Amino acid sequence: MTVRASILGLLQVATWSIGLSLVAYGQPSQIGLGLPSHPPSTDASRDNAMAELGQKLFFDKRLSADGSISCASCHQPDRAFNDSQRTSQGINGCVGARNTPSLLNAGLMKTQFWDGRRASLEAQALDPFVNPCEHGLASQTELIRLIQVDPTYIAGFRQAFSVDLDAVEGEQVARALAGYLRTLPVGNSPFDRYYYGDDQTAISPSAKRGLTLFAGRAQCSTCHQIGKESATFSDDQFHSLHIGLGAIENRLATITQETAKAQREGRPVNSNVVSDRDVAELGRFFVTLDPSDIGRYRTPSLRNVAVSAPYMHDGSVGTLEQAIEQEIYYRTAQSGRPLILTPSEKTDLLNFLRVLTSTTAQWFWNAADHE
Repeated sequence: MTVRASILGLLQVATWSIGLSLVAYGQPSQIGLGLPSHPPSTDASRDNAMAELGQKLFFDKRLSADGSISCASCHQPDRAFNDSQRTSQGINGCVGARNTPSLLNAGLMKTQFWDGRRASLEAQALDPFVNPCEHGLASQTELIRLIQVDPTYIAGFRQAFSVDLDAVEGEQVARALAGYLRTLPVGNSPFDRYYYGDDQTAISPSAKRGLTLFAGRAQCSTCHQIGKESATFSDDQFHSLHIGLGAIENRLATITQETAKAQREGRPVNSNVVSDRDVAELGRFFVTLDPSDIGRYRTPSLRNVAVSAPYMHDGSVGTLEQAIEQEIYYRTAQSGRPLILTPSEKTDLLNFLRVLTSTTAQWFWNAADHE
């Protein structure tokens, strides 16, 4: 067993142990500090069984066309549940058109994927399995068949859903995967301990100045919102930074017309948004067919942003420093007034973003340095 494999095994146990307490008891004061609260489970035993089954499915490479890809191949625990690549890579080396988002706190978001094309964790869970540029299975029926021929899944489906393998359905697989993803909320960052835990020593003076800029003159909190009791650092809305549109602007009319026609005719085009770079640049338009949504993407949470590079929907921004410059440019263009930050102010803003890393996420990331 390699050092990486050993570390990954430990990370799986760690995330499950953390998630188990969240599912069964709601969000503990330490792990969930700063996150929106949810009522405790009404059936903790069933929810825990569902999440444990979902974890097994999440890490199972056999559930792909060539046995090489699992959900964890792109959403790696030791990379804050992303892959640190510009865009994702599926079976046969197929390179996708979208950056892999972190799954930490994904259950707190109102929609899923960069364009919000799925409304829940359950609704999105099976899409990657049948995407030719991800797991590459021919259909959900094939996914179910692969599960049904594996006797190691018998106990999991019986405990979670009281069904035998021959009765397994796609809905149950989706619920199990969603159940696992809901065990991944992590708060308790230095920011949370300072802002919600009233620990004045939790962050540096520079980070405090960065927070003042973030919530004030830099206008970051307009979209990356901070609430009185909790913060997801997202408004769950869709905005455009004009990133990527330059590559298709001369063909935009044709691309949008073809995409709209395919959608209206009910053709299976969902996979295009992952594999076709032209379609991927349309953003929210792919969902709404509203021209005003061209190039708009869901506001990503900034939690753990320091360990989830690269940034933007296409992974084209490699560092936090570059991301800050991009946002300054956007705010200037949006308001029509120049937003000017001094080098020291940019450093303060950078130091603030760094204190949004949860203790648990940082541990995952540091573990990867010892591979």
